[in-house]
Amino acid sequence: MGLFDIFKKEEPKKRPPIRPMMRAGVQPHPDPQGENNFIIVILDSCRYDSFMAAKPNNITKVSKGKVEKRYSYAGWTAPSHYNLLTGLLPHTSPDNVYASEYYKEDFFNYNTRLGSKEKTVDFAAMVPGLWLPDFLRNKLGYKTCARVSLPVLNPKTGINRSFDSFQLMDSHNDMSAIVDSMDWTDERPSFYLLNVGETHYPYAKPEEDSSMWPRISGVNGVFKKMGDQVDADDPSFKEEFQFFDQDKLDQLRERQIDTVRYLDQEVFPKLYDSVPKNTYIVVTADHGELFGEKGYFGHGPIMHDKCFEVPYLEGKIR
Repeated sequence: MGLFDIFKKEEPKKRPPIRPMMRAGVQPHPDPQGENNFIIVILDSCRYDSFMAAKPNNITKVSKGKVEKRYSYAGWTAPSHYNLLTGLLPHTSPDNVYASEYYKEDFFNYNTRLGSKEKTVDFAAMVPGLWLPDFLRNKLGYKTCARVSLPVLNPKTGINRSFDSFQLMDSHNDMSAIVDSMDWTDERPSFYLLNVGETHYPYAKPEEDSSMWPRISGVNGVFKKMGDQVDADDPSFKEEFQFFDQDKLDQLRERQIDTVRYLDQEVFPKLYDSVPKNTYIVVTADHGELFGEKGYFGHGPIMHDKCFEVPYLEGKIR
């Protein structure tokens, strides 16, 4: 049993059409104040150099070929997505700049992204909530939607606030199904947060046989023991396993690169063809990944440049 076996479900049942949810205490949408639909696509765990090694030519059409190296504010999925939803996208790490000035400019850029009728999107407008879905929905009149692939972002988590619809997908690695689930309305612009799982371990395409996925020894035992009290002197708490050799880690990195190629060739053209005119798209990652650097694999409680370097693209597809 591997890490993602715990996320497997029975035969997926056909879902009814996704409709906006009116929750108790949620206010109605005001009149729309933006011209553009807005999408943030988050390639989970996709480090910058993996993205560049894939040499994507379809994904980059949104930015006319330009790809920036930026840096995540966090090295794990949940806190990184929380930060993204405060409105702060991966940063450029500039020199000789006060953080407050950087934040001001970053928030002001939403006027372009949203095509706001009045240039009123700034840090002050986001206060006190500092929550982008709330600002978009309850101040600018957007329909707010999330489609997430990783269970750590499921609808019962705290990031599900001020979304009209929030769906954990049936599969952790099927961006194409995410695109199929998206709908649009002429009544108001839409905001979509898309968490894409193909680039996350085990770096698998949707049609792959899961029995062929790479396995990490020891993970299942760690999950079983996470509720136990940690005692460094208790040998039963520790689990012996052999770490991947570098050849295996290089294979894993190549798998991540291959998922970027797949998304570039098969799924992003489908996304770009399906969105309405005046749709502004950001493509980035929540954090990076380590494939043997300093003896580590993965991400999370690790401080290393490759855990924070992410690709960043933005623009209109048409």
